Amino acid sequence: MDATQAPIPAPRGRWATLLIALTGRRLAVTALAALLVSAAINPIFGTPYIALLGRVMVVAALLLLTYSYAEQWHIKWLPRWQVQLLAVILAAPVATFLAYLISLSGDLHAFMSWPRLSGFLIISIVAMTFGPLLALGALFRERDAQLRAQALEFALAKEQLERQALDARLDLLQAQIEPHFLFNTLANVQELVETGSPRAGPVFKSLIAYLRASMPQLNHSHATLGNEVALVRAYLELMAMRMPDRLTVRYRLDPDLMQLRFPPMALLTLVENAVRHGIDPSVDGGEIEVGAEPVGNDGALRVWVADTGVGMAETASTGTGLGNLRQRLSALYGPTATLDFIEQQPNGLRAEMRFHPVD
Repeated sequence: MDATQAPIPAPRGRWATLLIALTGRRLAVTALAALLVSAAINPIFGTPYIALLGRVMVVAALLLLTYSYAEQWHIKWLPRWQVQLLAVILAAPVATFLAYLISLSGDLHAFMSWPRLSGFLIISIVAMTFGPLLALGALFRERDAQLRAQALEFALAKEQLERQALDARLDLLQAQIEPHFLFNTLANVQELVETGSPRAGPVFKSLIAYLRASMPQLNHSHATLGNEVALVRAYLELMAMRMPDRLTVRYRLDPDLMQLRFPPMALLTLVENAVRHGIDPSVDGGEIEVGAEPVGNDGALRVWVADTGVGMAETASTGTGLGNLRQRLSALYGPTATLDFIEQQPNGLRAEMRFHPVD
């Protein structure tokens, strides 16, 4: 056998399975039933109550063993619950007879007296009546427990499938966003090269370094807000090299939020949108502010990118990146997650995400 292969556990024997089936709940219910039954029939018996209780306890214990052992019986033409009920009914007089033999130390002659025979008949009838009733109650409880366990298994399986579907959906949306970002950045570098700008070389070198550092993280399934902020800083440094006199950057970030789970490329999409549609079209350029902080008392957070560019008129249309970002936020944080665009005064646009963080 392979050393790494786990050994297959040996099947339990019938007696070991029987001992496992004798749960504390079953023993307690059996003892309580014996106490109540012996107290109920005690007035019609001439024997001391302790002797009667002992016999009823023995009968109850033997019926419990029979019920538990019958769980392992398999008869093709009878359901298991019917097998258990039939076993309890047939075992009732046998168990009563054994209880009397134990109390009489095996003296059959003493057992043949009329008072003991009548007592045997009474206890047998009571056992054949209440034994199956208790067995039915136990069977109903077991069935109910099985149904609850199956419902829990179905719920867990459904949750796992929904999570897998969510992961697949996020992977698909992210796959659409990554080329969008990369091609837009390369287009900016191409523009510098075509215009003969002396900054084309340093910018292209910075782009290569940025992509070398960021590409391994694009598909990280446990990306954090801190990872995303690091990518945003690198991207904005790259953009600042392209337009050093037209772009300034400011950060307002709560350091306690940097370890929170955050969808990759989400913040970068907003920053890239602010540069392309807000700062670039503006003659004077502008400022970009990146921020993250708690809001309200319900644990919600807001993450935003604000620019002082040309404003809503030039950025009103929502492209593929922003459309996919809305879907990613909803898929990760639920339907309460929002992405809003707010026009700033005197000019500019603020893109703000609000959501409740997840583990």
